[in-house]
Amino acid sequence: MGAAVTVPELSGTQEAILAAYAELIEEVGSDDVSYRVIARRAGIAERTVFRNYPTRVDLLLATAAWIEATLFARAESQSIFDVPLAIRDAMLRYDERPELAHVVAETAMRGVNGAAPSPGRAQLERLLDTEVPSLDAAQRTAIVAALSHLDSVGTWVTFRREFGMDRRDIADAAAWAAEAVLDTIRDRVVSPTFRSR
Repeated sequence: MGAAVTVPELSGTQEAILAAYAELIEEVGSDDVSYRVIARRAGIAERTVFRNYPTRVDLLLATAAWIEATLFARAESQSIFDVPLAIRDAMLRYDERPELAHVVAETAMRGVNGAAPSPGRAQLERLLDTEVPSLDAAQRTAIVAALSHLDSVGTWVTFRREFGMDRRDIADAAAWAAEAVLDTIRDRVVSPTFRSR
């Protein structure tokens, strides 16, 4: 799906802090990184880190949003039926950087990141309105909810932790589930010829 996660405009210093913290998370974990170490890695004074991110929570939330918007960013799907492949690709990318995926998932699951629960919801709704306009409100909501849930780092974490699945199995399961959701509406798609009239 790939809808962009919006991150407030960052200064060069803030970008350096978040990038340094993300690197350190991958090296030593999020709990073992001091502001002093982040400052050293970013090439700035420790007080500059505190001035920009006064608390650990502020720093963690900003870093999670930055990771999702930059390191896990992806292109928007052109069709609702491209979403399973986008989900598959996202799962593979989360698995390439598991420490960062866990940080994003944990902040999102705690509900403290301040972001919309599903950054791609609006795009899913637009695609469904264009390609399958005959859906009633309840059907549309169910499909958007299912795809939004599947298209999340939380799904990756669940498959990894709860089921002990490996990288390929996670990607395949998430894509398969998304295909199953979309199979229920394939026969209701408005043809591209009809849409252009």
